[in-house]
Amino acid sequence: MENIRERIVSCAGRVWFCAKELLKWLALAMITGVPCGIIGAAFDLAVEHVTELRTEHTAILFLLPVIGLVIVAFYKAAKLEGVSTDDMIDCVKDGKPIRFWLLPVMFISTVLTHLGGGSAGREGAALQMGGTIGWWAGGVLHLNEHERRMAVQCGMAAFFSALFSTPLAATFFAMTIVNVGVVFYAAYIPCFTAAIIAYGVAQLIGVTPTRFAVEAPAFEPAMVVRVVLLALACAVVVHLFCFVLHSAAHGLPKLLPNPWVRAFLGGCVVVVFTLLYGSMRYNGAGMNIIAAAVEQGQALPWDWIVKILLTALTLSSGFKGGEVVPSFFVGATFGCVAAPLLGIPAGFGAALGLAGVFCGASNCVVASLVLAIELFGAQGLWYFAIVCGITYALSGYAGLYHSQLFLTDKLEPEYRIIRGHNHH
Repeated sequence: MENIRERIVSCAGRVWFCAKELLKWLALAMITGVPCGIIGAAFDLAVEHVTELRTEHTAILFLLPVIGLVIVAFYKAAKLEGVSTDDMIDCVKDGKPIRFWLLPVMFISTVLTHLGGGSAGREGAALQMGGTIGWWAGGVLHLNEHERRMAVQCGMAAFFSALFSTPLAATFFAMTIVNVGVVFYAAYIPCFTAAIIAYGVAQLIGVTPTRFAVEAPAFEPAMVVRVVLLALACAVVVHLFCFVLHSAAHGLPKLLPNPWVRAFLGGCVVVVFTLLYGSMRYNGAGMNIIAAAVEQGQALPWDWIVKILLTALTLSSGFKGGEVVPSFFVGATFGCVAAPLLGIPAGFGAALGLAGVFCGASNCVVASLVLAIELFGAQGLWYFAIVCGITYALSGYAGLYHSQLFLTDKLEPEYRIIRGHNHH
């Protein structure tokens, strides 16, 4: 009888502990999800608005060098020079504090970059702003150090979800971006809940979900071979993409150590290129180009190369944004151009390229697969799985974020601790 009573007490204690933990994580999800949804929606709408404004009034492009100086001034005033998405990863790994001023400074700087026509994305900024919100939300709830790191992941997932309307992909991205090969599933419930809340809030405010209509071919051996060949080509593109980005990020500051000069001249080069090219095709995020590649099978052969170069120049000059959407652009346009050469429909090839290049550059296999489902639907899922598997395996240990920690070997079934490294 005594033994039964002890078991009941133990079971009740366990239930009470689980209930308290669940309530704590739900509170964290609410505190991060709602502000991330509101600020994320405002950020998305602001970027869309300034993009339309620049398209209507092309003379705004000439402000880009001056905008570069303004961004440098913002970061110097806030003492945030050199802060990047890698700092969010370091925070989750090591508990490195995040300054609150990163949120408004990153918001304004990214919007200004898109206003002036810098070639950059949004999700890198989203991860930094979301991580900041999560860090401070953890402080409000008086979470311990390890729990506060998880709060950063919640914020990253929520903000990503608010922007792209892909809550499940955002969840797995935030969970797997830090330690490649090992996932702490304790973060799943709070991250996914925060992502769902942020998604719902953003939809209520008016963010349009990012979705693409894609027709996938039947799953057959001949098409599998073609998709494998496309995946191999995408892996090469990943290496080139990361190499150029990292080379510019390290080389340009050495060439032009003064950040004011670097931002001004970098902006001037982007403006001159745009004028010489005669089109703003590569300015901003380029979501319209991605949509054309996926849904209409239309892209220029040099789109992906030019986007790599302009994005590297923009970000290394000191402008703000992110690398995720440029990776989408590069993958989609490359896939659109390369796929027909292999006998794959151009639009479907663009979708495969988008998922593959993102996977190889981010080293997030599950997040990339889920992203493909949320963006394109479940048609052709096995093809996406093939592409993501190959690009992940062959992309090596140099992705977008050098703070990533690889806890398993990519090609051997062994536990290893390998730090992400750059191509330089």
